[in-house]
Order: sequence, then structure tokens, then C-alpha cells
Amino acid sequence: MRGRAVRAHSHPDGGTTLTPSNAYTRPVHEITIVGGGVAGLALAARLDSRRFRVTLHEQRTQLPTVGTSLMMWPRAQEALAAVGILGAVSAASPALAVGSLRSAAGEPWLMVPARGTIAVSRPELIRLLESAVPDSVRRETSRFESVSPEGPGVLIGADGVGSVVRRSVWGESTRARLTPYMAVRGVVPGRLWADHSGEYWGRGDLFGIGPAAGGTNWYASFHSGFRPELEPDGIDVERVLELARVRFAGHARAIREVLVTADTERTLAQRIWTTPPLTGYVRGRVALVGDAAHAMTPNLGRGACEALIDAVTLADQLNSRPVDVALRAYGRQRLLRTQALRLGSAAMMRLALAGRLQPARDLALRTAGGRRRKSPPPSN
Repeated sequence: MRGRAVRAHSHPDGGTTLTPSNAYTRPVHEITIVGGGVAGLALAARLDSRRFRVTLHEQRTQLPTVGTSLMMWPRAQEALAAVGILGAVSAASPALAVGSLRSAAGEPWLMVPARGTIAVSRPELIRLLESAVPDSVRRETSRFESVSPEGPGVLIGADGVGSVVRRSVWGESTRARLTPYMAVRGVVPGRLWADHSGEYWGRGDLFGIGPAAGGTNWYASFHSGFRPELEPDGIDVERVLELARVRFAGHARAIREVLVTADTERTLAQRIWTTPPLTGYVRGRVALVGDAAHAMTPNLGRGACEALIDAVTLADQLNSRPVDVALRAYGRQRLLRTQALRLGSAAMMRLALAGRLQPARDLALRTAGGRRRKSPPPSN
């Protein structure tokens, strides 16, 4: 195997391009990770430092301070254990109550047990993953405009839905796709979640309430169209909050109470972007993980979970097998499952944010909930 080196060149505007160099003429085990989010950090933490020289590029200069709770399903918890932070994540998890699927007015339709799951705020998860990355990993603060696949070792795109690695290697047709939906999320003080946990489905909108460490976690999605007045210089969180207060004014009282308390300091607002369908996550010695590979709508709550599983799966393959064999095995293991989840999440969004079909959806869910409540308990 002929080694290959990547050298980063800065543009005058602050961007960076990775270009090939002939510095290495012998086999090397180098891994360059572009992106220091959930997937990139978990991968850097799990890779065998005795076998690989790892460089992690991240444009973030400080840890995030605002973020809402992420549900960790059992397979994601296994990945957290592999990275060595499951205990810390579990200790930080708020008490999870049984939630419910409700109408916009608050009528419970279906009960949703939280058995077997834990939750952690995104800032806390990033902090714990950062602490798990060994000192042997070289850290670079970089923003890339493009990358070249002709570099040394392995190049990993962990750079999110707008992945430069994906666009550079898989082509411009794989650019992220913008949906007409807005996602707003935040944390408010108090235990409002104790009596009102669940997801409220309206006509073209949804609202979620749940526990958070030290408060109540909330999130909302709604069809906002493409409104440039909301984002002349980026999304204006205060304007989006005002829009949400108007949008949900006729919904359940608990929703209105959350939005009255919500402020810009503890609220995030962003468009929902997704990754187009891909037929593979590996090309040569370039691989995609997390949202760079399969960014999906948030309706199944699986984005961060699958990013963790991607990272640990790829690391374990690389740690134990020849590089090219490991990359191919990773691609086979993760492609079908994550693409199915991407499709399932999109279908769930269409159901949750139904417009014209909302009355029929509500009737079906109300009927299903009534039948479940009337069903006798299973016999032993």
C-alpha cells in the first residue's frame, strides 16, 4: 500500500482545502477525521491509538452551551459503553417518565413507555465525548471548503448534514436538502414535564415536552415555508419564538406555558435539512459517518444514536482488520439500517405534520388508543 499525505491549505476567507502531497512513500496508518461532533468525537475516542495516528479537524472553537435532550436507545448505550462514558451519561440522565402521544389540545391518544432508555443533553454528550478522546489525537481548528480523496491513510467525513467531504467525493448532487420545516428546541426551568410529558400533534405542527437535567426540555416543528424575513443574516431566534407563540396559541395550555417562559438564551432554531439517499458510505479510503452519511428528520429521535453506532462500528472494524477490508465491512453493516431509518423518519414526519389529512389521522390514533386501553392485560 502506498501511503498518502494530506496537507491543509488556508484560503484568504478562512476556509481550507485538503490537497495531496507525496511526503509519504511507505505504508502508514493515518486517519483524518473532518468534524468534531458526536460521530467524529466518538470515532476519535474509540480508535486504537497504538495503530493509528489520528487528526481531528473541527471548526468549533468552544463547547456548545445550549442544547436539548437526546434519547439514547439501547444500541446507542452499547456504543457509549464502548467509548467508556455510559456511566457518566446515565448519571446525567434526567428521570424519564412514561410519555404520551397527544392531540394538539392535550388529549392523550397513546402511552409511550421510556423503559430501557436514558437521555442526555447535547452539550453534556459533547463534553463527555471530548473527555474520552485521548491526548494522542492531534486537534486542529479548521473550516474546509473542499477536500481531496487522494490523501494519506483514511479520510472520514463526520462533518454533518452539509458535509464538505460528501459533496467533494460523492458529488454536488449529494448536497443537503432543505425542507420547508422549522425546528425549535430549548430548555425552560421547572418541572412542567411531570404532568405533561409527550408529543402533541396538530395540523402541520408538533410540540414535545419532556424532562431535562434541571428543567423541562421542549421541541417544536412546524411548516413555516421558506420565509427569508426570518433569516436575513441567519435565523433570528426571537422572531422564530414569536412565530411559534402565534402558531401554538390555540394548543394545549402546557405548550403555551412553555413558550411564555422560553427565551433566546436557551433556545435553538434551525431549518430541517436532510441528506439525500446514498448507495454507499465508502469510496476508496473515504468514509462517511453520522449526519454526513444519513441525516434524517428528527421524528424518530435516532440521529445521535446512529451517529454513535456508526463511529463505534467503524472504529472496531479498523482496529481489528486491514483498512480496506474494514471500510467495506463498515459500509455493509450500516448502509441498509440507516437508510431504512432515514425513510422511516421522513414518513413519521409526514404523519406527525399532516395538514389536509390531520382529521383522519387524529381519528385513527384516538381509535387505536381507545382499543389499547380496553384490551385485557396479557395472561402470565
